[in-house]
Amino acid sequence: MYYEHLSVGVILFLILYGVTGVVPLIAAVYLLLRRGNAFASDTTPPLRLRRWVASFFAVAALGHVWWLLFYIFSGNVHSVSYLVIVTLDILLLFTAFAGTLFAMLQDRRRKLWPWLAALIPFMVIDSLYMVYPGELIEQIASIYLLLLTLLFTAYMVFAIRQYGRWLNDNYADLENKKVWLCQTVSLVCMLLFVIYVLATDMVFIWLVHIIELVLVGLLLWRVETLPNLETHPQPLPEMEGSEYPQGEDSAEELSTLLTHREGQGGGSVTIDLEQIDRLLKERCVDTRLYLRHELSLQQLAHAIGTNRFYLSQYFSRQDITYNIYINNLRINHFINLYKEVAATGGPIIAQQLASESGYRSYSTFSLAFKQRMGQSVTAWMRDTWQNSG
Repeated sequence: MYYEHLSVGVILFLILYGVTGVVPLIAAVYLLLRRGNAFASDTTPPLRLRRWVASFFAVAALGHVWWLLFYIFSGNVHSVSYLVIVTLDILLLFTAFAGTLFAMLQDRRRKLWPWLAALIPFMVIDSLYMVYPGELIEQIASIYLLLLTLLFTAYMVFAIRQYGRWLNDNYADLENKKVWLCQTVSLVCMLLFVIYVLATDMVFIWLVHIIELVLVGLLLWRVETLPNLETHPQPLPEMEGSEYPQGEDSAEELSTLLTHREGQGGGSVTIDLEQIDRLLKERCVDTRLYLRHELSLQQLAHAIGTNRFYLSQYFSRQDITYNIYINNLRINHFINLYKEVAATGGPIIAQQLASESGYRSYSTFSLAFKQRMGQSVTAWMRDTWQNSG
């Protein structure tokens, strides 16, 4: 039989090829048909991200099919059909890559069309290659793709840094919103694309398929653990007695308010800061609102009777982020709880005190505590115990 003449290496590669074709297909069907998460049922998944990741998985699975058919029926790498498949593969993969990475960053909707437009020169070069086939044109196409990939990678690094700042400015709880995972997925995607463009040796082809399986796992984990930040939870009950504009952010309302105050000659900045200080103390600190899980900047602004833009400006003037503000309150709460328990001589369990201080994740609390106090929780508790003794 024909298969008797195949080497062990070829058989193993065909098995790997089949796995990397079937696994993305199963993952795509799972993401499209199941609306909730199987592994993180308490997380509301971003529908936009699920669709983009499903499209990437579908493109990867289809790519395995048409490349397999090509090598079965033709195998001529100098044919027009080969060039058409390469162009189609790169166009669909790059689109799915970019769409998936943009969907992971929920701070704003980034435009995909400029990057699709950047692929037009590549398609023009490919068209020239059909008319004037030659090694020079092929090298120009590869160099253009690599430069475009490097430019897109640099853009993603910048975009992810913006995303990290946006999270810190708007959310108190950053569990499962890890920026590093977005960066990892981005770099793995770009590495896969670069190796795909350069792949000529069998070793590189093996590496592409192995990285593809890793990427499938990473993307599934990202989809399962990333909460949907585009649809905010229901706002807290509205509190009366504030003169500040409420509801959606309104630069016009804010500008009108500041102009009105300045027109009264009252030193608007000082009065505004004092007013926000008072409202935060009354409606966040005194009520222990900061202990509420998933408390966002928008919810806090609603609770004190102002808008999100104005409150973020307040924190910016204090040279802190919203995340730092809430963490400071929670850590102070932890310290007070610790002192109360220590005074009674009861057992001190740091994990329990952290949970009572508004933290769902002890690792998140530990990191925030060390950033605030300059030492680990264990070291601080030991030093505090020795000083009190």
